[in-house]
Amino acid sequence: MPHAAAPPVILGNEPGSFPRSVLAERHPAIIRQVREAFPYGPDHHRGLDALLAACADGVIDPLPADAHDRDRWRVWGLDAHTGSSWFDVPWLWSESYFYRRLLEAVGYFGPGPWRGIDPFRPFKLAELEAPETDEELAALDALEGRPVEEQDRALLHGSLWGNRADLGFRLSDAGAEQRAAVPGLVADDSERLWELLPQADADSGSDTGSGSGTGTGTGTGTVCLVADNAGRELVPDLLLAAHLLAHRRCGRVVLHVKPYPYYVSDATTADVVDAVRKLSGARGAAGGRGRRLWQAMADGTLTVRAHPFSAAPLPYERMPDDLRAEFASATLTIVKGDLNYRRLVGDSRWAPTTAFADVTAYFPGPVAALRTLKSDVITGLDAGTEAALVAAEGQRWRTGGTHALIQVRE
Repeated sequence: MPHAAAPPVILGNEPGSFPRSVLAERHPAIIRQVREAFPYGPDHHRGLDALLAACADGVIDPLPADAHDRDRWRVWGLDAHTGSSWFDVPWLWSESYFYRRLLEAVGYFGPGPWRGIDPFRPFKLAELEAPETDEELAALDALEGRPVEEQDRALLHGSLWGNRADLGFRLSDAGAEQRAAVPGLVADDSERLWELLPQADADSGSDTGSGSGTGTGTGTGTVCLVADNAGRELVPDLLLAAHLLAHRRCGRVVLHVKPYPYYVSDATTADVVDAVRKLSGARGAAGGRGRRLWQAMADGTLTVRAHPFSAAPLPYERMPDDLRAEFASATLTIVKGDLNYRRLVGDSRWAPTTAFADVTAYFPGPVAALRTLKSDVITGLDAGTEAALVAAEGQRWRTGGTHALIQVRE
């Protein structure tokens, strides 16, 4: 299948555009929140102030000469963009480099005592411990004893709509969480997703068990689940993983997370541990699933992968060979969230009716996207759906977080 030719990549320099608002408004807000979240010292404050000034009207500076990943960022385009305005380089690149420079400012990679301290951790933990999270976990009890196919749908949609729990998105759109989600998906390939996995083993035992199940199913193969946000989004992702393993839809789940804090709420290995602990300590069905996940990590049926490319400012089309081989060997790769969708299809202003299969033709194996819409990029819509959305909402449907999709390329 030929790869669709991409339009020019999205920049942040168009007045009034969503990307420009992220660079000009969201990033300064994030700097201020991080500054207030920790008792950082004078050097850190100076670093944050310098980054804030650069975001407003400055240019992109190189990483320090002793930065551990300087050569990697040079391969990723740093030399070409140094000296340019943050608004005049590809938006995906500019966003990613902003978070890398934020970590530099707070000493995350440095030799001092702040090394490895996640500047977003207070926000992540607050969300994980929020009453809304406990309410969502309690709702799992209602799924007990329901047909497997009903659980399939509920947990897949829980993972999908969990993508609304995006701290960075809510920082720039205070009303996002109050807006009601639109129940109908703009694209729904969920049946094709389930067809790519072995038939569920209804006799494999309850998801609440702590073991690997005792049924007669023969679930084999690997599902790669490329996570997006921590907290209230990562919890339903983990619940979906537990369900796939419990009902032998696969033999192994590989959870891909970020190698370091990224995009305010993107999940790292530490966030996975926090989420599994949260689940394991919950009451009812949630606690059982948490204990199952704990055991799955111990026996290797759930593994965590933090590849450096997961935080690269580049589309997945440019993934390195080892990551390509890993996705090629998977029965299915599930890609979560808005940022990962932009990286999957390319951060360009595609015509919405451009076929999803065409723009993902490069991907080395079957791939599914689960995403709520929080940026302009969209593919795979039929003309009638696009026309109805535009007639009802103009272009707001692209960025408001109220619409969602499930798309599959086999």
